[in-house]
Amino acid sequence: MNYRHILVALELEEESKALIDRAVYLAKLTDAQISFVYIDGSHGEIYPELIDLKQTPDEHPFGEHAVEQILAFEAHSPLAIKQILVGTGDLAEKLKDTVAEHNIDLLICGHHHDFWSKIVSHSKHLIDKSPVDILVVPI
Repeated sequence: MNYRHILVALELEEESKALIDRAVYLAKLTDAQISFVYIDGSHGEIYPELIDLKQTPDEHPFGEHAVEQILAFEAHSPLAIKQILVGTGDLAEKLKDTVAEHNIDLLICGHHHDFWSKIVSHSKHLIDKSPVDILVVPI
């Protein structure tokens, strides 16, 4: 498949760089654009809409430290990042509208191989709800 727009689901952990590297590799192969999404699920659905940090850098639903980490991930990518979508709530619930609105055709997310991921898998929840292809990268 020739992907045109890849969405990378970030966590605020160094392991997200592996997801970015995979997106860059695929984007170079297919001449695709890359965007990021970060959803802070720890506070519930405070803001129903996703905000693009590239268009509105002063408007975001969480602290400056989180924004700094996300921008550091942007700096990690050797390719330009089209959008950095941020919000609160549940990514899987927002995925259908986000994919349609931004013409996403591949979602890249990570999956931890640890005790908690065996009990509660966020990747499985995304897979069940995703309207597009998903690349799940073990981290």
